[in-house]
Amino acid sequence: MTIMTDALAAVTRPPLPKRPVPHERTPDRPTPSGGRPHPRTAHTTGDPMILETLRQVVNDQIGPRRAGSIYQNVDGAFEVLAVIRDPEQARGLLGRRCAQWALIVRDVLRPDGEPFAVGSVWTTSDHLVREAVTR
Repeated sequence: MTIMTDALAAVTRPPLPKRPVPHERTPDRPTPSGGRPHPRTAHTTGDPMILETLRQVVNDQIGPRRAGSIYQNVDGAFEVLAVIRDPEQARGLLGRRCAQWALIVRDVLRPDGEPFAVGSVWTTSDHLVREAVTR
């Protein structure tokens, strides 16, 4: 007898609501507005005020690291070989879509230290050991 009452309850229940559309693309549901939106970067807008603000942010993130300077942090001591400010080149070096700059550094504490790219910002735990020589 309980089987008949369960079948009757299943027929009279309203259908469950559909799950919300996920961020990922699924074949059974269309994506709203073509995926997750990303803001346009400032270099594509051409607004001089935004460009100057972005330039200042990049300068603050790089800090006093110039080509030829040596800085030290918890990871080691590094000589800056080059400062890359071209966003496209920095994105290629770091493998990040949002990179605006990159540094090519060499670990001076390792005798076999090979140059590599970093995109870490200047923080209070970084210390400048030697300033870059200005000519």
